[in-house]
Amino acid sequence: MTVRQTTLENGLRVVSHTIDSVETVSVGVFVDAGTRNEPAEINGVAHLLEHMAFKGTKRRSALEIVAEIEEVGGHLNAYTSREHTAYYAKVLKEDAPLAVDILADILQHSTFEPGELDRERSVVLQEIGQAHDTPDDVVFDHFQATAFPDQPMGRPVLGDAERVRGMSREAIMGYMSSAYGASSMVLSAAGMIEHDHLVALGRHLFRDLPDKKPLGDEKVAYGGGVHLEDRELEQVHLTVGFQGIGMHDPDIYAANVMAALFGGGMSSRLFQEIRERRGLVYSIHSYCSSYTDCGLFGIYAGTGEEEIEELMPVLTDEILRLADSLNEGEVRRARNQMKAATLMSLESTSARVEQIGEQMLVFGRPLPIDEIVARIDAVDIEAVRNVANRIFKGRPSLAAIGPLGRMMPYDSFAERLSA
Repeated sequence: MTVRQTTLENGLRVVSHTIDSVETVSVGVFVDAGTRNEPAEINGVAHLLEHMAFKGTKRRSALEIVAEIEEVGGHLNAYTSREHTAYYAKVLKEDAPLAVDILADILQHSTFEPGELDRERSVVLQEIGQAHDTPDDVVFDHFQATAFPDQPMGRPVLGDAERVRGMSREAIMGYMSSAYGASSMVLSAAGMIEHDHLVALGRHLFRDLPDKKPLGDEKVAYGGGVHLEDRELEQVHLTVGFQGIGMHDPDIYAANVMAALFGGGMSSRLFQEIRERRGLVYSIHSYCSSYTDCGLFGIYAGTGEEEIEELMPVLTDEILRLADSLNEGEVRRARNQMKAATLMSLESTSARVEQIGEQMLVFGRPLPIDEIVARIDAVDIEAVRNVANRIFKGRPSLAAIGPLGRMMPYDSFAERLSA
């Protein structure tokens, strides 16, 4: 298995992981622009653009785009995140040129027909409504907005319904023109493909990409605070957390080991103490959301109207005691979970194309697997203790949706954590 990278004359970066034991290829184009790069008045434009890219080009109608890829048994998809947008396809190895051609076509020659825009805007508005009706989904948006108030990093990826409803064709095309330059994009592939062949395809098919400077990222300022939404639901959906760790921070691996041992699986502290021993939740987990220069450490719990009263003090106690009660066994188990997930991902061309594409955007290079494993192995009890003390000393963020009458007030929660 070989990983190689090349930068084309127009600035487009090409990265590949050749895996000669598979019959498929996953191909993706990763764009260094997302919700964080949107002006407030067009929040949601990156996501709406992602949808519109599949709705017709100068050469293909919306139906022809999907029909061509499905004709060969492949599939297309895309996603928008707070910092990046990705378009990708998975096909049999002999159909890699078709996959690259379609991705190149939709990213350079989309027409944004007004009729298609009206229909797709309606689809996105339904998606926003569905998220609102899914409290265990939308609570994370509220948590993000509380952590990063009044700034792009805190705004929802799907956008605000009112802004999406009024978003013009010109606004979408203007955003694409400013954000989708060759130097801001990575062509990535994983599977049965030769790097030189991918480079040749990229050079030929992406020749119309403008070479523009990448959009700058607005600096973020962690805030912390509370968002409460009292709703008549069967459960309370609760997310609490703290300022976390950015992707370039040397503590990033220790923070992820901490997330795994604290609430990353069925053997984790939170699952064992709060679900198994006390029966206070149906689901609970902790996680790291890491971005280029900032991050969040979060804990999600789904609990009952009565159980929330006991859950909050117990959760607070678990946070407070973590740093001083670590043991080698749980640190080792968390490291092994991370290593296994990293190595297992090599077996999926879809996961691998995303890994190396995102790594090129964040680090400027694909990270060798041996380097990642070595950094995980280097995390010891002291490293986890240090990162716990660093993260948990800050001002907490809290978002909750559901019947909240019995929930500990935010000020009491924050005061207890700082005692």
